Amino acid sequence: MINLDRRELFASLGGLAAVALMSHDARADALEHYMEDKLHAQADGDDEGGGSAGEFPSAAQVKDQITTRHYRRGAGGLFISTDPAGKMKMLPDMPAKPTLVDFFETRFGQFSNHCLQSANKARERGQPDEIVLACLLHDTVQSLMRVDHGYYGAQMYEPYVPEITSWAIRYHQPLRFFADEAAGYTYPDLYRRMYGYDYVPAPHVQAAHEMTKKHKWYYAAREVTVSDLYAFDPNAKVSLDSFRDLIAKHFKQPAEGLGYDNSPSAHMWRSLMFPDSPL
Repeated sequence: MINLDRRELFASLGGLAAVALMSHDARADALEHYMEDKLHAQADGDDEGGGSAGEFPSAAQVKDQITTRHYRRGAGGLFISTDPAGKMKMLPDMPAKPTLVDFFETRFGQFSNHCLQSANKARERGQPDEIVLACLLHDTVQSLMRVDHGYYGAQMYEPYVPEITSWAIRYHQPLRFFADEAAGYTYPDLYRRMYGYDYVPAPHVQAAHEMTKKHKWYYAAREVTVSDLYAFDPNAKVSLDSFRDLIAKHFKQPAEGLGYDNSPSAHMWRSLMFPDSPL
């Protein structure tokens, strides 16, 4: 169960006066983001949830926390309740022929705003469209699955995006664990909380890192990590409208609708559409 501290919530949004000026939808979004952050903080062993570094746990201590939770940390965000009472909320029905925009608006949740901010950062840095698109999509699959999310995300998007885009999505995952000062990427404190200060990436992750360093598209996956945001700001909003032209140009929307086009990843889109299906 997650405790809702109203004072903390209002303070994070700028106080009562600021909250009073927010629309109903904005307040609902803010509450969802707050509860999601608290949920992640509990999962990461940071009861305050404020994002300060503090003392980082060891990898062994992180492992010991597994039996203290009622969920697996690798579960997709769509399958974990952020409600103070622990209840799931109703999801809007999807249209008959769902588009990527429909999923952004109804299924990607917190990851939607996070990825919009990341894509906006990449665009401001002058990155090409294919890389901006990778940043726009890179964490959206975490609504479905957090474990190996780079690989799941690449698989979900491969039928619909340029090859370099899905490659960047896949390999941003192992690159996150390795600093690259020349590229402007430092190892985030978030990972010291999530994995432990003494965490050592698995051999296959290290091997992927070594492979990508020699690949012609290394810069693409690295840019996704550079443009990533490791402290979520619920007050920073980027409109999806500014990326509609990018999506129309580089995303191959199936005429049948995502999930109904019989692609190798159609089942993943259907899982997002119907997360309450028992089988």
